[in-house]
Amino acid sequence: MQDSRDYLDKKAFYDRVLTVYGRKPVLEAIADTRLQCHALHLAHSNREGGIIGEICKLAESRQISVKLHQRDALARISKNGKQDQGVALDILCPAFTSLQDYLTVRSNEGPPRRLLALDGVSNPQNLGMIIRSATAGKIDGIIWSRRGNAALGPLVIKASAGTLYRAPLLFTPTLLEALQACKNHGMQVCTLEASASHTLFEHRPQGDCVYVLGNETQGVSGAVSALADTPLSIPMENGVESLNVAVTASLIAFAPYLDR
Repeated sequence: MQDSRDYLDKKAFYDRVLTVYGRKPVLEAIADTRLQCHALHLAHSNREGGIIGEICKLAESRQISVKLHQRDALARISKNGKQDQGVALDILCPAFTSLQDYLTVRSNEGPPRRLLALDGVSNPQNLGMIIRSATAGKIDGIIWSRRGNAALGPLVIKASAGTLYRAPLLFTPTLLEALQACKNHGMQVCTLEASASHTLFEHRPQGDCVYVLGNETQGVSGAVSALADTPLSIPMENGVESLNVAVTASLIAFAPYLDR
């Protein structure tokens, strides 16, 4: 029983860890004293001095654990051996958790929750801008799965202006599984679709709601659209057919302020 609790505690901890790779991104992150850095990973093959020397000095001054690895082992940690440049840094992101844990501890008290779900947002810059807007606005959680979406790498971090480290990211193996779990907990699932007759600004959910953003080119997938409860559109003028997905995310994140 104790082993099971230890495993769950360890899993919950690593669910909140984001591994940043690449020399410049790691240097910028480790120099930011607002970030809680858990461990620095270096390849044995790195030459001393230069930016590696700067990183090591900062790690020492902040008392961050430094671990040396063979090149292939470091590639497994960074999950991007071609671009990690022999450096990776584990950062603890307090607001990260699994969707399953979020739903388990979700209280029915308080105002309705608003979640944003990503259905194949493959452009890292779009993903970063979505995370920035959602973190700044009225979004309680961002449902993200590795499958189909851009990876949480340096381009996403840059586009998010560093807000990724504070973002309420909810991890899930697949989006369909996540949306079904949300529905099982009584949440309404809304998709953003240009053809929908009901608009985002008319929508007044009675309880918790999940807003699904689709792929930049194809929009929401057919399987997700079939599972959803309500399609919503953004009203357009002057013959414009659609907006960038990151702009749509901003409208969702800040729509509640229109009711004030």
